[in-house]
Amino acid sequence: MQGRSPEELIQAAERAMGARDPATALALVRQAEAAGPATERTRMLAAAALRATGDLTGAVNALDDVLAEQPYHFVALLSKGAILDQAGGRGAALDVYRNAIKIAPPEDRIPPAAARQLEAARQIVDQARHRLREHLAGSVAHLRNDLKAEDLARFDEAVDILSGVKRAYVHEPLFFNYPRLPAIPFFDRRYFPWLEELEAAGPVIEAEMHGALKTATDAELAPYIQYPKGAPVNQWGELNHSRRWSSYFLWRDGQRQDAACAQCPGTAEVLGRLPMCDQAGFAPTAMFSALEAKTHIPPHTGSSNSRLLVHLPLLLPGPARFRVGNETREWKMGEAWVFDDTIEHEAWNDADSLRVILIFDVWNPLISEAERPLINAMLAASNTFVP
Repeated sequence: MQGRSPEELIQAAERAMGARDPATALALVRQAEAAGPATERTRMLAAAALRATGDLTGAVNALDDVLAEQPYHFVALLSKGAILDQAGGRGAALDVYRNAIKIAPPEDRIPPAAARQLEAARQIVDQARHRLREHLAGSVAHLRNDLKAEDLARFDEAVDILSGVKRAYVHEPLFFNYPRLPAIPFFDRRYFPWLEELEAAGPVIEAEMHGALKTATDAELAPYIQYPKGAPVNQWGELNHSRRWSSYFLWRDGQRQDAACAQCPGTAEVLGRLPMCDQAGFAPTAMFSALEAKTHIPPHTGSSNSRLLVHLPLLLPGPARFRVGNETREWKMGEAWVFDDTIEHEAWNDADSLRVILIFDVWNPLISEAERPLINAMLAASNTFVP
């Protein structure tokens, strides 16, 4: 062995590990480190050899040397979690596994052995989350009997979030975030006493929708997603310029679409009576939103939490789902709801034919009447600012 370079010694150590001779591999690594400085490669080899010989503490120490220089070294983190778990330190292993999962590279860049360990780590972390949820839920089971359903729903979501089974969703507006507003996925109907009036007008709106969509030109019933060529489309690649999700606007960015409203006079009259949001250049927007069969609208967020969106289903040929934050609902004919679209949301038309929803925006009711003119003036000024 005398006279071999550090690289030759390391290659020999790698061959010894391949031959399942970790003791020889470790000896060769130590010789290589004596002949030259320890490196990430030698430390990772040493960690593998030490683990194979049963020196789990030594293996962790070798990995910690790697992580001291490269805290985001994915394989080192994953290996450390596995060794801690093997040594019986499940709690410490979970913390390391969580960090490894957070920084995991794309699957096509993970070696097969590491990919298998990553999947095992995810299962271990997921099992721990569900055990914690069961533990937390069991600790309060005796206190649940007298609580209202809505209070229990919020508390149960809190348990899910604390245990890590679900994530906490917050406002993520694309344009304007009005402060100190709670992130409420679906608002209670008591804030909107006019919803019954809207629902009662459903048959009229539905009939006018059918007529409008039947005669609409391509410009009137156009793809909702229309990014220009060269723009980053992100999650909208499949729906960009696609008629699988189309819209027929009655109001758009604060402008009444006179031809569309003339085509749907009853709908326009109903909407005109309702407290739609009025933000010059921004709102109201009202439209028939048409989603083709077996089409998914991917997770996204809206422009501002100063207003909310109203949905009234007009055409439901079969199952259709809608998720806001952690809550998923199915649309039902004759039932409207109001939600905050700056919380991540997505939609599915699971049916075999077209689904159509009336969508329009209203003021967030937790913003006072006194604040609204200030918001309007500020937004108008933002449109006229020249840097």
